[in-house]
Amino acid sequence: MAEEAAVRAQAEAVRRLKQDKADPDEIAKEVAKLLEMKAQLGEDEGKQKFVLKTPKGTRDYGPKQMAIRERAFSAIISCFKRHGAEVIDTPVFELKETLMGKYGEDSKLIYDLKDQGGELLSLRYDLTVPFARYLAMNKITNIKRYHIAKVYRRDNPAMTRGRYREFYQCDFDIAGQFDPMIPDAECLKIVHEILSDLQLGDFVIKVNDRRILDGMFAVCGVPDSKFRTICSSVDKLDKVPWEEVRSEMVGEKGLSPEAADRIGEYVQLHGGLDLIERLLQDPALSQNKLAKEGLGDMKLLFEYLTLFGITGKISFDLSLARGLDYYTGVIFEAVLLHQENEHVEEPVSVGSVAGGGRYDGLVGMFDPKGRKVPCVGVSIGIERIFSILEQRLEASEEKIRTTETQVLVASAQKKLLEERLKLISELWDAGIKAEMLYKKNPKLLNQLQYCEDTGIPLVAIVGEQELKDGVIKLRIVATREEVNVRRESLVEEIRIRTNQC
Repeated sequence: MAEEAAVRAQAEAVRRLKQDKADPDEIAKEVAKLLEMKAQLGEDEGKQKFVLKTPKGTRDYGPKQMAIRERAFSAIISCFKRHGAEVIDTPVFELKETLMGKYGEDSKLIYDLKDQGGELLSLRYDLTVPFARYLAMNKITNIKRYHIAKVYRRDNPAMTRGRYREFYQCDFDIAGQFDPMIPDAECLKIVHEILSDLQLGDFVIKVNDRRILDGMFAVCGVPDSKFRTICSSVDKLDKVPWEEVRSEMVGEKGLSPEAADRIGEYVQLHGGLDLIERLLQDPALSQNKLAKEGLGDMKLLFEYLTLFGITGKISFDLSLARGLDYYTGVIFEAVLLHQENEHVEEPVSVGSVAGGGRYDGLVGMFDPKGRKVPCVGVSIGIERIFSILEQRLEASEEKIRTTETQVLVASAQKKLLEERLKLISELWDAGIKAEMLYKKNPKLLNQLQYCEDTGIPLVAIVGEQELKDGVIKLRIVATREEVNVRRESLVEEIRIRTNQC
């Protein structure tokens, strides 16, 4: 048939495009045409085969993974709330023009959506730009907020290291005009609290300032037009050696070898207050207005961090650049240090687990009158943290509970389904987390085994004798101890026992 021949021809055209590594958009267009022709022909009707996989750079999370994830979220949210943050949410996609030009060279990783209704849209790349748009749109000049939501990046995923195309970010930001470095110090304290609470191992929080970087570039002889592109090269220093970064600056980005060598002398420095004092005396840097401002604020920041008692985990590091265009002042990044784990043969390496900084100009980009709202914030890399927690728990073989059920309502004899249903309803109405097996006459042994398998700590057993006596037999699964409890006291007894388990 002519239709079948056309489908075969179209399939061959798609195969050739893939073979020739043609433009992905062109391939997608031809594949869509092929699927449409097949649908019209109906040749796959009744026997269509689906490829059962998640899209590249994404994953499913089963009950065990979600239980681990919820533990981490709980620690992070409680920290954000402890510091007085309110919660907001924004749409998963924004107008494309809202996102473009805010991320420097990373803008190419933004996911564009096909036009569906007259607006050019893109999936959000982070939670910071939508937050700035929200502030400008609602004329908000003062807020402390947190936002936990999914973001999307058309990146090359590295799933084993917690690097995905769809992932959660946990953001905390302080917006408003305040005295220098007080909100910035609180953001660093929050990172310290969260990483300590999650017990991920030893870590260091690197700090720098974009003004120090820009001043350093200026005194090293980098042209103004190359500041941002050279900044993105310096940002790679945590992944590749200085020689490779220098080669990129000179060979690919046209920087003079002399300027690159001068940068090299600075970006390999790291320390604390002593280094700040030394750089304030540096003949070149001290003459640069931007660098001097940045170093003055950095000194103040370290004084506040000393009062918080966390300088042991903070390193002033001149190689820290953070490639995003919107940072204007202090920048920071938390990195887990190489750790040997007694349960894991291979040490877990996941890169940075939190980052952030000051972005005083971003809100003004959206405000019609260009009114600025100073902001500083931090983003916790939950996916990378989750990768470590997941691998650690798998290696330790710790049993993970995937439900919060407090009690299983069980029966000791047959024909007690109605009594079980009445009792479980009473427990649910009292706010007790309860389950029962969905069989009319389950064996008591099977019911007890279900509690062992799922970690349910208590069993409320309904029996003929107990019904006559007006009591319920409460069994503690861990010790196998059994006590008779008056029915009217059962809810209180379960609450007391659950707190002890």
